[in-house]
Amino acid sequence: MAIDEKSLTKGQVRKLNALRKSIGDDLAEDAFSKWLARQVTEVPTVDPVAEQITGALAGFENDRKFNLGRYGYTVRRAKGKGQSGFVAVRNEKS
Repeated sequence: MAIDEKSLTKGQVRKLNALRKSIGDDLAEDAFSKWLARQVTEVPTVDPVAEQITGALAGFENDRKFNLGRYGYTVRRAKGKGQSGFVAVRNEKS
């Protein structure tokens, strides 16, 4: 059973090569394929705050005058005594 090494991550290739060195090619491929089948594939979690920001900006999707620029903006909570809300700062080229 040939394993396509191009579809593996860097860590998986290292594990496969370590198994090949320690127990041989044939046993290593069997052990690695069993190990890989048991691995849980992580589903990327959706950030709820990012979803809300996306929803808030959805109204500007087709607005040609709304421009976030090449480097975008950084949105943070306001800091300081008596400050509330958010601050948006334009990202500059560094």
